[in-house]
Amino acid sequence: MAVQPGGSPGDFVIPDALPVLPLREAIVFPLTAVPLAVGQPRSVRLVDDVMRGNRLLALVAQRDPKVEPATPADLHRMGTVGVIHQLARVPDGSMRLMVQGIERIRLLDWVGTEPYLVARIEVAREQIVQATEVDALRRAVVDIFRRLVEVSPDLPDELAVATENVTDPRHVAYFIASVVALDMAARQELLELDSVTAKLRRLVDLLQRELAVRELGRKITTDTEERLSKQQREFYLREQLRSIQRELGETEGGDNQVAELRRRIEEARLPEEARRETERELSRLAGIPASSPEHGMIVAYLESMASLPWSKLSGGTIDIRRARQVLDEDHYDLEKIKDRILEYLAVKKLRQERDGRTGQPGAAGAPVPAEPPHVTGDSPAREPILCFVGPPGVGKTSLGQSIARALGRRFVRMSLGGVRDEAEIRGHRRTYIGAMPGRIIQGLRRAETRDPVFMLDEIDKIGADWRGDPSSALLEVLDPAQNHTFVDNYLGVSFDLSQVLFIATANTLDTIPGPLRDRMEILTLSGYTDEEKVGIAREYLIPKQLAAHGLAKEELSFEPDAIRQIVRGHTREAGVRSLEREIATVARKMARRLAEGQRESVLITAENLVEYLGRPRFFDDVAERTTRPGVATGLAWTPTGGDVLFVEVSMMPSTEERLLLTGMLGDVMRESAQAAVSYVWSNAEALDIDPRLFEGKTIHVHVPAGAIPKDGPSAGVTIMTALASLATRRPVRGEAAMTGEITLRGKVLPVGGIKEKVLAAHRAGIRSVILPRRNERDIEDVPEELRKQLRFIFVDDASEVLQHALTPSRAAVDPAAR
Repeated sequence: MAVQPGGSPGDFVIPDALPVLPLREAIVFPLTAVPLAVGQPRSVRLVDDVMRGNRLLALVAQRDPKVEPATPADLHRMGTVGVIHQLARVPDGSMRLMVQGIERIRLLDWVGTEPYLVARIEVAREQIVQATEVDALRRAVVDIFRRLVEVSPDLPDELAVATENVTDPRHVAYFIASVVALDMAARQELLELDSVTAKLRRLVDLLQRELAVRELGRKITTDTEERLSKQQREFYLREQLRSIQRELGETEGGDNQVAELRRRIEEARLPEEARRETERELSRLAGIPASSPEHGMIVAYLESMASLPWSKLSGGTIDIRRARQVLDEDHYDLEKIKDRILEYLAVKKLRQERDGRTGQPGAAGAPVPAEPPHVTGDSPAREPILCFVGPPGVGKTSLGQSIARALGRRFVRMSLGGVRDEAEIRGHRRTYIGAMPGRIIQGLRRAETRDPVFMLDEIDKIGADWRGDPSSALLEVLDPAQNHTFVDNYLGVSFDLSQVLFIATANTLDTIPGPLRDRMEILTLSGYTDEEKVGIAREYLIPKQLAAHGLAKEELSFEPDAIRQIVRGHTREAGVRSLEREIATVARKMARRLAEGQRESVLITAENLVEYLGRPRFFDDVAERTTRPGVATGLAWTPTGGDVLFVEVSMMPSTEERLLLTGMLGDVMRESAQAAVSYVWSNAEALDIDPRLFEGKTIHVHVPAGAIPKDGPSAGVTIMTALASLATRRPVRGEAAMTGEITLRGKVLPVGGIKEKVLAAHRAGIRSVILPRRNERDIEDVPEELRKQLRFIFVDDASEVLQHALTPSRAAVDPAAR
């Protein structure tokens, strides 16, 4: 704190050059004394040299206090010449000084920078005008300062008395500026103003602003104290009323109900907004007879409010090692997905440790974290919402259950398939009969904690109609920047969802609206290979079904070849649900045998499997179907994984050239077929085809399984190959399948879903896969065992496709094909 100076400026002779001491967080005004701390080596040496001389030095503030050491360019041009009155050395080598400002100075140029800064200076005396205006401004400053001292506990009353006894306006301005909490920029501005009148005017503005801030803070404190006093008074009167009613025997069931609801609400530890709403409804309930319909609606509302986990947390500190162990126990392979989940949990762990928001596991009254940080301005982004996308049966839902088990949290699943009413998400307004909260709030009430793992299953199957769009309501739920103030229409107050770990699942991304998809991080789970399915069956599915059917390991076992036969001959899927059903069928038959008294153990082999499951339902018929010219095998992506499709082409005499497309093809696939036909026709001579072959013919392109809609550009290469096969009478190789988009110039363009298509090719017995060269990098996603078993051919041009896809010899012409 500044004190009145002990000497006058006239007592000192100020030289033309002085050493300069940079000030980082302080400004020394003339006629004031200020304590300073000196720690930099060059500043300590400066003080030592000054103390051996006249004790005078220039005190100049830095433009940026973070710069160390300061250079001449880092200092203001205006400062104060000061004298050191007291010096104390500290054991760590630093010093504590008491300096007194003498006169304002201006730095002219620099004499030296080593070992410390030395500058040539000139005294910059203030312009003092002896006029009535200056005296009026001095009195106004003193009066405002006196009022500021009255409302500021940190400013002693003696300061106001001291300023009233000072008549020098310059002294008043500097003294008050040194004791009031002004920022560095405002203090430097006051120092640099030449006119004392301007200094006083600026000081009036700064003091009035500080006074307004202090008075507003005082008013807020007073209002808070009055509000707390009112609550205490109401509580005291309410307790007195209860005591009187008990003495008179007038307590009725309604009063007991209100008291019980009040007790439950107090135990729920509602936030301020929710507490005010419940207090209002409790006051209404006390004055409504039990026979009124509104009485039941208010009771249902208050019970819902009291039963919500406003302050209960179930999860403790995240243990990454345990999470890895749980994921490995519950799921086979899926290394990339597991790694991403563990990275996600690691980020949450670090955020919890940083924010200090780790709760006690399972504690009903676990500590409530502070208001969550909102993502505004430069605030760090919150972690994303995970969305598992993949075909049915690959383990999306069970991954969410594993995450909940790894975190020690409750698991809540909400199926969104077929949901079309926005009120399912946001709840119904209380004005409707039978209104209830939305399914988000209902799920949290069942979980009895506000930090469960909440799975939004089948998010791609949400619908919309005249009742609203549920996907729009989910935008707020799945946005970490907004869901801390989620308002359910039934509750009417905000509920904090920021502690909920939301995980979504979907089979396809095409039906998820863009804004909703943008709020989620997509993790793709592709189908399993045959060997992966064998491993999953041995480690997970078979033990699960044995336990479900009451069988012991010794009573029923499977050879790997038997499992492999089930995978290839009795199922044709990307996941393992059908595989589990087939294993369950075998287990049921074995359980029946044991129940009938046959106690011998059974080993299921590839030979005796037919006794339990019958003959295989699926065969590798690709080679058989492509023995004739005009048939090619393509690869397609479907929401349930990859699949193989066959393209058949034939030509018939016609009065005009026509292209006939059948097989329930979409617009994009039809255009791909037209492009393929145009390429073959326009390049007939280069492909060793008689150009007259297409004259007066109808070209019929058919894709079997006509009841299934098909679309997309990736069949262009397959259609072109099938047409070229028919025209050249060269069959397509039976072990080859292909995918890719074709242009009119014959360029083969990249397509998507490569991993799923390769898995489908392997399931169908394909051994060679023709792919666009620009899809070569996608092969890294294919399991290594498949990369060893399959031959991948990468092409840029349609001629390369035909070179690898067609057999060298011509086949006999089938009259039906011409």
